[in-house]
Amino acid sequence: MKQISNFGIFTLLFVSSLTIMVGTVIAPSLSGIAQHKNLAFSPSWLITLPSLGVVLFAPIIGRLLPKLGTIKLLSLGLIPYAVLSFIGAFITNNYILILDRILLGAATVAIQVSVTAYIADFFTGEARIKMIAWQGMSIELGGVVFLAIGGVLGQIHWQFPFYIYLVAIICLFLVVKTLPKTKFRSQNITTDTNVNKRNTRQVNLIFIASLLAMMFFFVGFVTLPIYLPNSFGFTESETGYLMAFISVIAIITASQMPKMVSAFGESKTVTIGFVFFMLGYLVLSTKLSLPFLVLTTIFIGIGIGFGFTIPLLNHMMLEVSTLKTQGENLGLFSMGVFGGQFLSTFIEYVSNNYTAIYAVSAGLAAIIGSVLFFLFSKKTKY
Repeated sequence: MKQISNFGIFTLLFVSSLTIMVGTVIAPSLSGIAQHKNLAFSPSWLITLPSLGVVLFAPIIGRLLPKLGTIKLLSLGLIPYAVLSFIGAFITNNYILILDRILLGAATVAIQVSVTAYIADFFTGEARIKMIAWQGMSIELGGVVFLAIGGVLGQIHWQFPFYIYLVAIICLFLVVKTLPKTKFRSQNITTDTNVNKRNTRQVNLIFIASLLAMMFFFVGFVTLPIYLPNSFGFTESETGYLMAFISVIAIITASQMPKMVSAFGESKTVTIGFVFFMLGYLVLSTKLSLPFLVLTTIFIGIGIGFGFTIPLLNHMMLEVSTLKTQGENLGLFSMGVFGGQFLSTFIEYVSNNYTAIYAVSAGLAAIIGSVLFFLFSKKTKY
């Protein structure tokens, strides 16, 4: 197999950043978009509808992976990603806009599954977990850059953040030019029923953990763009900066994730991530002074929770997959990640009071983290 160049690694990480950008790039401008579009649904659905599309199309994409291969599937995902996301700025019909955002999710899951499978093809062992950590860092770095740019552009004009999505065309060019072609190799299918059952239990547990972790991470992204302007008078750009700083902490945390796994093990590291989710929302629920709120939101909680959960769970899913089940399992992982994003929308139905929403989120994070630690320790040994 050909060796991947450093430029090729850069391409993989750059493309990975598109997966979080699909919803968050327009988050700082959500209030402005809602004012100019006659939406018959909650504005936050513009962020989470692509996640529903991922959930709906992930099983199909997972089955296409071994048939098309990573490069072809990735290329076929980047083109509709650019087109569907960009035209969302100009669609005025509510039903067509909903369909557009859902189909955008199909393109997104094609990108996520193919990039992760490509990493699995070229990296193994310790090198793989480091690459997966870098992938998590790049996803959050995309959040930092694109959130900040989206906030600035949204303050100029509410449609301008949609133009950022066209960066997918640049990604397509880089994929064609820098990534060596590869295809899935055949692998003997084990006939050990007990092994298959054990792997199935592990896959399902990782799916549930990724669903819940991303739900807690995204609760902030769907509520802060409304909460901060209403409660503290933040502008779109200020909201974007704060959310970008949260992503910076996620990047730093993800870079340390392999060391955490070496020191504490995978189940404890995932649990620590949920503890920080709890701390983050506990701080938000107190509604203390603005400087304290900003500092603790950035340095305690949401970003650290992401860095210790999602990249690690992605690696864990690869480790329990064979070449035969890799496509389906990565599709399932994508369903968990983006399903969590979609579920975060419904947190607003808990209460009209954001303080109550954050308090409930903190309590649930504590309970779920404890349960997952018990289940991982009991059933999963990596």
